Amino acid sequence: MDLCVTVKGISFLLQTGMGILGNTVVLLAYAHIILTESKLLPVDMILCHLAFANLVLLLTRGVPQTMTVFGLTNLLNDAGCKVVIYSYRISRALSVCLTCMLSVFQAVTVAPAGSGLSRLKPALPSLVLPTFAGLWLLNMAICIAAPFFSMSPRNGTVPAYTLNLGFCHVDFRDHLSYVVNGVAVSGRDFVFVALMVASSGYILLLLHRHSRQVRAIHRSQGGGAETRAAKTVVTLVVLYVFFFGIDNVVWIYMLTEAKVSPVVADMRVFFSSCYAFLSPYFIISSNKMVKAKVLCAAKQDRPDSMDTQETYDR
Repeated sequence: MDLCVTVKGISFLLQTGMGILGNTVVLLAYAHIILTESKLLPVDMILCHLAFANLVLLLTRGVPQTMTVFGLTNLLNDAGCKVVIYSYRISRALSVCLTCMLSVFQAVTVAPAGSGLSRLKPALPSLVLPTFAGLWLLNMAICIAAPFFSMSPRNGTVPAYTLNLGFCHVDFRDHLSYVVNGVAVSGRDFVFVALMVASSGYILLLLHRHSRQVRAIHRSQGGGAETRAAKTVVTLVVLYVFFFGIDNVVWIYMLTEAKVSPVVADMRVFFSSCYAFLSPYFIISSNKMVKAKVLCAAKQDRPDSMDTQETYDR
């Protein structure tokens, strides 16, 4: 196997495997929290939903991409391609929308009393589920074109205006469909990214003012829970915007080309999946509840392994 293909395959394998593991751990931690405490804060509900969206993203794009890199062919028929591509498009869209929702909700949470945003704070818990439903319906509608253009790979040359994903082809058939789809997807993403950047900037401004006013309290207490949560949200936004920028630079290039090299498509897939791969580990390290559940599970497993070892030693 060519060295370049091997490196690419190992990179996708590690990214997909570690990403699936991390998001699964986050979901299991939140499932345990729901069972034991039977209630999640709005921010935790969004983080749980974000982990689910990122898990689906990795399963529907990272797994088949990795298998294709290692030479496995004919993975999906036309129907399978339509389901996988549609699921991937929705989960990718939900990833950006939920990160934006997380940023906006946190901005409302930390808004000072008397401001316009602070009036929305009591309504946040009741807005979470309707917002989830609205985001699902919005993205299902925007991504509805994807199944109609998706098909299993055909023998021979790849037609113009076709995204060659390796395991599936997305054939837009003409330049107009190709550009309209790209503009619709990119337009939605840029709107939500702009909104998350604006709300994160507002959060940073409030944190800066707050730190100047109560610096002594922060030094003695290390900051409140809202401050820690706000910093977590801002970091997630910065992480998303960074990889979103790389992803869209490649995507804009792809829109200008009639035939796109599989290497370019692979680059876009890898960078667009980096957020789904990295974000659960940041959530685990920064969210006290999730971290406590993970550490508790690790401690419970440790004595069992020690007892087993003692039994073998005897």
